[in-house]
Amino acid sequence: MTKQELSAAVEIMIGAPSCCGELRDAGRKYLDAVGTSGEKAAFDALLAEIKDDVCTLDETIPFFESERGAQIFGAEKARAMAAHARELKARGEKWCDCAACASGVKILACAAGK
Repeated sequence: MTKQELSAAVEIMIGAPSCCGELRDAGRKYLDAVGTSGEKAAFDALLAEIKDDVCTLDETIPFFESERGAQIFGAEKARAMAAHARELKARGEKWCDCAACASGVKILACAAGK
């Protein structure tokens, strides 16, 4: 992944409605640091935040089915999101496929050299 592709993935991730505030802040700090002496430190901080925030399906399903999930998304939307996550899991997927998580997984794979 080129630096431009990485920056584009970060932009998609932080622009996603599902991106939490901490991850959005880390993404913005990384984008602001690109090309500066602080870029590596900002990237390392971004990776740490992605590892904390990107969710597996085993993590998202119980959340969507919880009272908190219903409060955040509304009961109907939370049920639909849980059903979608179950469909993904049944197909053998591991990760949430929302724009924030999908971009985060790509960034982690890039950092791991995959």
